[in-house]
Amino acid sequence: MAGDPGLPETEQLVLELERAGADVIELGVPFSDPIADGPVIQRAAERALRNGTSLRKILESARSLRARTQIPLVLMIYYNSMHAMGVERFCREAAAAGVDGLIVPDMPPDEAGPLKGPAEAAALRLIFLLAPTSTAERRNYVARQSQGFLYYVSLTGITGAKIKDMAEVGTNVAKIRNVTQTPIAVGFDISTPDDAAQVAEMADGVIVGSAIVGRIAAAQQDPAMVEHVGQFVRSLKEAIRPGLQALAR
Repeated sequence: MAGDPGLPETEQLVLELERAGADVIELGVPFSDPIADGPVIQRAAERALRNGTSLRKILESARSLRARTQIPLVLMIYYNSMHAMGVERFCREAAAAGVDGLIVPDMPPDEAGPLKGPAEAAALRLIFLLAPTSTAERRNYVARQSQGFLYYVSLTGITGAKIKDMAEVGTNVAKIRNVTQTPIAVGFDISTPDDAAQVAEMADGVIVGSAIVGRIAAAQQDPAMVEHVGQFVRSLKEAIRPGLQALAR
């Protein structure tokens, strides 16, 4: 969550997570009504907003980061935040700041017409979410629309819930793989190296959000917070490496 505990710390965390092996960094844009997020992310958004974090300041941080790293940066942002700035202006400024892609959880692809044109003009990839309850028709449609990677939500509900059936996740990922060449990343509560290792055996990417945000929250008063979070990400990367290497073969 950008701005939790502060934007300087967010920038330090991005650089540390890159050193720890992260391949893509998702920066959450705090919003007052985050309908897709669980308690951990909601509290982080509240802290960030209390700290005065704004979309414009996040884009300034992205620009600062882009001068120091080329790691892909994806914004997790609710549509109202873009609408308030103006969608075309937001897309131009996000791209100029070095943002590579957008995840907009409250805008499915069939409602994303107002965003698709400006995003394409700015060369911003639109990453869409696919739920386990999706029909075959829906699966095909979303898979065709998502750019960069497809975000498969491993369970119904909000972020921070627990995956109950890894076998079902594998079955659904295989169905998606039959209809797209776009990499498939799985998210929604992957919280341990063991979780990550299991997902890496079936998907192209492993998305970890709440487990990292929770560690940031727990260690905010610790001067070594950035290093502690980096160590956790290293443990995740070590766990997933065998599975991803097997998929690559």
